[in-house]
Amino acid sequence: MIRAARAGQASAQLNLGRRYLFGGTGLPKSLATALYWLDRAAQQDERDAWLLIGRHVPYETVRQATHPSKLYVWYERAFDAGVAQAGLVLAKLVLGQVDGAVSEAMREKALRALHAAAQAGIAEAQWLLAQSIGHVETPALDRHADDEHRAADDKAMLEWAVRAANSGVVDAQYALAEHAWASGQRDEFLRWALPLARATVERIAAPGDASKVDVSLVGRCARALCEAGEFGTDVPRLLEFAAQAGEGAAQLSLGLWLARMDTGGKRVDAIPGPANYKKAIRWLLAAAEQGEADAWFALSRIYLKAECSQRNLTDARRYLERAAQAGHGLAQLELGTQLWRHRREDESNDVRALRWMQQAQAKGVAEAAQLIGKIAAPPEPAPWAQDILPRLTREITDLYPQLAARIELAALFGLSRTEALLIDLKVADQGQCLVVDVRAHHPHSKRRLILVRSAAERQALDRLIGVFEHVDCGPDGPEGNYRQRLYRLKMLERR
Repeated sequence: MIRAARAGQASAQLNLGRRYLFGGTGLPKSLATALYWLDRAAQQDERDAWLLIGRHVPYETVRQATHPSKLYVWYERAFDAGVAQAGLVLAKLVLGQVDGAVSEAMREKALRALHAAAQAGIAEAQWLLAQSIGHVETPALDRHADDEHRAADDKAMLEWAVRAANSGVVDAQYALAEHAWASGQRDEFLRWALPLARATVERIAAPGDASKVDVSLVGRCARALCEAGEFGTDVPRLLEFAAQAGEGAAQLSLGLWLARMDTGGKRVDAIPGPANYKKAIRWLLAAAEQGEADAWFALSRIYLKAECSQRNLTDARRYLERAAQAGHGLAQLELGTQLWRHRREDESNDVRALRWMQQAQAKGVAEAAQLIGKIAAPPEPAPWAQDILPRLTREITDLYPQLAARIELAALFGLSRTEALLIDLKVADQGQCLVVDVRAHHPHSKRRLILVRSAAERQALDRLIGVFEHVDCGPDGPEGNYRQRLYRLKMLERR
């Protein structure tokens, strides 16, 4: 048989290829060798040869051949003869080529073959079709598709992905879980992800050996279950797996689970069993070191609890500050509130409180806006200064530049005459606000903060500060003492 096949006898080549295809009769099973002899037989019009190729020679074997493109024809003929598996291989061979490597007609036929294989229930074809929709430019998929057509493509892709996932294609199940998570469909996410997560935990003994995709999936499953209020045995098992694998979000969730609390520090009664603060602190510290701001805030709440054996007010304050620095809105609000309450102990606390309140407001904490109104007032024009501004000629401005700047400052930020004449702008400017405090020269006045709200106000303030840059603003400076400044101001008011 071998001699006859080598001599070019088609029937011998067919029989030899069949023997190598299935093994037996003294010959080993070798798909590559079988493809070689079946290809030679098919070239001599042996119909059974290309049918055997279409039915039994997979894509991986064809891809390793010397000239895979020359084998398209056998899969095309097998597909035309009704072999669905051949349609899958044909599609993989053709659609895997770069544009221009095959004709447009062949690409269209490959897509039709892929559809037929998918309709025949071949899971791999269903998944490949789901990946191909919207990414292969052919007239069959409407090359100039508008938004409506793209939406139809997305719907078709999901339908085929679901069919592939139901047929056991793991990649399709992962893809559907990712799609559901990104679109916020938690129930749909759990449908696909939870079985995968359970299998991952059972399959991998050491969490550190799991891939990032698996770890992320397991952690997301646990969090989705918590959001759904399903606090069964799956949650701690999945959380611990992802946490041990080093995922920061899972470490945070596990710490909160052990502390029986949410990210706002409130008790979650639905979680069964007592809190274990010692273990919770361990995992929250690990999450905090990975940049989880919620973990720092949760730690601050735990160290305030009377039932916690490690209760420590100093540590609670330290972790609260770390949470605020990491951008936690509630921590910024609470830290600002504490500073505002203790402003009598340190006058600069009001400025620091305002800074934290503004950051909390930027994070969307509504309560911060109300407290900002108590700490600092918005600028309101001063009528007395606005009346003088039109009288400030170039001659007066050149003669008394500091006085002109003080009047403009008062008009812009609503300062009284005393405040305008005595304020030291270089000290008063605190970036987000203006600290008006002239008690050192006028004991009956009060310290107050005025917000700098807009870029225009900031620009004007920077310009006015520049007038005093190299000037002594004290009584020994060029402006003189308070009486001298007040005298010049009254002279301007009488003009």
